[in-house]
Amino acid sequence: MEKTLLCKTWKTKTLAALLAVAAAVLLPQLVHGLGLVSGLGSKLGEALLPMHISILLVGFFAGAWAGLVAGVFAPLVSFALTSAWGTPMPAAAMLPFMMIELGVYGLTAGLLARTRLPAVLSLAVAQIAGRAVRALAIAIGIYLFGAALPVSVIWTSILTGLPGLLLQWILVPLILFCTEKRSRRG
Repeated sequence: MEKTLLCKTWKTKTLAALLAVAAAVLLPQLVHGLGLVSGLGSKLGEALLPMHISILLVGFFAGAWAGLVAGVFAPLVSFALTSAWGTPMPAAAMLPFMMIELGVYGLTAGLLARTRLPAVLSLAVAQIAGRAVRALAIAIGIYLFGAALPVSVIWTSILTGLPGLLLQWILVPLILFCTEKRSRRG
């Protein structure tokens, strides 16, 4: 990936992070709404992982710090807004773990954007890093604090989210490719 994809000024990075947070709040609302209409409920959002796409993209486009900030704040903003509407998303028990996971996604994507790795490989590394750190945080939470989450939630979330991970493997590299191609044209 070329450096032309990276946002250069702090104002642009801040705007990109704010837009990523907004998208990370709005996309899940749309997907969960479709889940309600289709009868799948929240399962559709759990499968498609709509919040993750905008965080990964802001990391790739605006860099590690913008990705980290957007990743940490997106679940928190979503939780605050949806709690006011009646049904918090993500659930309170999962909020800190999603903040950690998405923060690592954005940070890792931003760090890898400066490398010459293919977009799909950079994306896969960011996904693995985010899921691994989330799994570690859940395990620590269960062990140290007696969190009310069974260890099986780690594997269940990975298996449930496979369609979303696959969707990310298609959309994120495609968006990166199209943006890079367009930036080369001028």
